Amino acid sequence: MEIKLTKDNFEAEVIGSDKPVLVDFWASWCGPCKMIAPIVAEIAAENDGIKVGKVNVDDEPELAYRFGINSIPSLLVFKNGKLVNSGIGYMKKEQVLALLG
Repeated sequence: MEIKLTKDNFEAEVIGSDKPVLVDFWASWCGPCKMIAPIVAEIAAENDGIKVGKVNVDDEPELAYRFGINSIPSLLVFKNGKLVNSGIGYMKKEQVLALLG
């Protein structure tokens, strides 16, 4: 299941999570974001051991700024509240899973 992340729930859902969290920074007008969305959704559905969150950069500019998001899609991986890995642009499923470790 994908969680819609906002500045109001980010701390609780991501920083305070006891599971690793994959965060997808995206926008509705972004072609590569639309291409990677089904892959991210598939990973969310197949992996109970992780959380998957999505941040719409148009709706949440503060979060995009906080993490220095200049290009989308940007995938960030958090473990124990810390940013441990990231990737930018369209990726195949195997590449996204590799980010998770």
